Amino acid sequence: MATILVVDDELGIRALLSDILADEGHTVELAENAAEARAARERARPDLVLLDIWMPDVDGVTLLKEWAASGALTMPVIMMSGHGTIDTAVEAVKFGAMAFLEKPITLQKLLRAVEQGLTKPAARPTAVVTPLRPGDRDAHPHEPPHAVIGAGVPLSLGPQPEQSFELDRPLREARDAFEKAYFEFHLARENGSMTRVAEKTGLERTHLYRKLKQLGVDLSRGKKGVA
Repeated sequence: MATILVVDDELGIRALLSDILADEGHTVELAENAAEARAARERARPDLVLLDIWMPDVDGVTLLKEWAASGALTMPVIMMSGHGTIDTAVEAVKFGAMAFLEKPITLQKLLRAVEQGLTKPAARPTAVVTPLRPGDRDAHPHEPPHAVIGAGVPLSLGPQPEQSFELDRPLREARDAFEKAYFEFHLARENGSMTRVAEKTGLERTHLYRKLKQLGVDLSRGKKGVA
């Protein structure tokens, strides 16, 4: 089994990931900030790192760049974030991350990413983006991450329950693929309502419609009525 370093400023996430990975037989090291992550990396020489992007002192991408620049990026790194964008994912992969997982992370997605990181560390970078299921955030606004990760309940919302984006291609192509999946997800979630999708995505409706046409999004799929 492997030694895995989990870097996240949230105690609940560190504890949850530690329990899951320990149950799989891995040795788990924990760090809540960049300083602890640096020390743990030197001390434990982990086989894999799960690294949160948004941390209060030094963010995960900055730490990743630091490791890459100093020659310390000798292990696969999987980035994690609840507010990630395609730009963040592309930047992380550019500096050596092998994958990007969006929180909340299901048990299945976590274990699959870890397995791929440990068995195929030199594989082509892929960003794995996992959308929320309907009602997750509304039904559990104050619940810790385990309320969403649960026991690997498969996702059911959106055009596809799981989506992977190949990042070894031009930025524009990668961005377009992500944006198309992003808008298709929201259209499916809002039953085709352009008004509600505009509100959710923060775009003016005319701009949204133009963007969807540009990306080739099928506006009729899953559409029950347009508000």
